[in-house]
Amino acid sequence: MKNYIQAGGNLTVIAPSGGTVSGGLYKVGAIVGVATTTEVAGDPVVLKIDGVFDLTKTSAQAWAVGDLLYMNTTSRSLSNVSATGLVLVGVATEVAVNPSSTGACRLNGVSAPAPV
Repeated sequence: MKNYIQAGGNLTVIAPSGGTVSGGLYKVGAIVGVATTTEVAGDPVVLKIDGVFDLTKTSAQAWAVGDLLYMNTTSRSLSNVSATGLVLVGVATEVAVNPSSTGACRLNGVSAPAPV
């Protein structure tokens, strides 16, 4: 195949405003992924866009396996409650209790507006 570029599980993008911290969840355009390195805004950064990650969640929520997860693009935390301004980014792969600060999320790799 002469048209093959790469596997696609990792994408190099330009670090967003504020830069990135390794292990943090970021949205660049419609691409959503976990930064593999800490970079300043404007520098290239590799985002891991597939896989399951332990990510920051709304503490006062309980998640069930299979819950759709929405990202607050300001705080970068996840919620299992759809609301205006949030974007769908993945699905819960483990139960997360209330209260808890993190939960397991299988990333979709792209964002979509949350239905309200």
